[in-house]
Amino acid sequence: MSRIDPVLRVQGLCKRHGEVDVLRGVDLQLPAAAVLGLVGLNGSGKTTTIECLLGLQGFHAGDVSVLGRRPRDLYRLQGEVVAIFDTPSVAPHLTVRQCLEHARLLCPRPVRGCAEVEGLLGLEGYSRHRIRQLSLGNRRRVSIAQALLGEPKLIVLDEPFNGLDAGGVDQVLELIAELNRQSGTAFLLSSHQLPYLERVCSHFAILHDGGIAASGELPELLADSAARVVLHSSEPQLALEALAGDKRVAVCGGSADEGASESIELRLLDNWRSDELVALLVERGVPVCELIRQRASLEQLFRELTAGEPQ
Repeated sequence: MSRIDPVLRVQGLCKRHGEVDVLRGVDLQLPAAAVLGLVGLNGSGKTTTIECLLGLQGFHAGDVSVLGRRPRDLYRLQGEVVAIFDTPSVAPHLTVRQCLEHARLLCPRPVRGCAEVEGLLGLEGYSRHRIRQLSLGNRRRVSIAQALLGEPKLIVLDEPFNGLDAGGVDQVLELIAELNRQSGTAFLLSSHQLPYLERVCSHFAILHDGGIAASGELPELLADSAARVVLHSSEPQLALEALAGDKRVAVCGGSADEGASESIELRLLDNWRSDELVALLVERGVPVCELIRQRASLEQLFRELTAGEPQ
């Protein structure tokens, strides 16, 4: 496999559970040395997609290649692909150090010692603690520490931030960024924690209604997102009447201010500019106290594409 080949390529992936089509033609690509965030509403099929990619579930149609291998042949890669799921699977009766020592014996090509990965994940103080004594967040750290005993080319993390406090989230994000920068490790992160993903991911794929609604690098995705503005006016009803029926703008919501004006959140469509909106409102006699353009965000794009709330 060439360095410039995608680490992961999925074309037309389809999966059914009984009569229900869970995945309907999923297309996905993870470039080499990239960090891809797979996002979607709860129940959208994120974990099912990952399990199909890793050969843990069969699928009914489509083509999947991971590091140039089909899912059924991933065992031949000998630790180059590592996956950690939402519920960490570590032996509850062993200590942290015993778990790591056992994992190191099974690792085909260990490049780090147990003490080193404990330090990377902030587990030094828990080395002699049994797994059953640890919080969910620390059990998750142990799982990630096991993965880092070797030098995987692809790390798949399903809901990696569940159970972590703010400090733990920061530590995991910094570790992902460092491994990606220094070793070129590619990551597939499946999560509903959009602000966390936005801090570390270079690419995103939004899974909705059984397919990928949008994918690509974040700046490219946000460039296509409809602009949003907040209008402050002392005559909000007049503003709404002036914009009624205009297909270049959509009203997203509103709220009352402490002062005399009210705010109305608007989405500008068809590349309509904010200065054109102001000109129209003034022409129709609407007092404009202030117009604030909102920064495009992953959460905003997610809501536009799924017509739902991040869960």
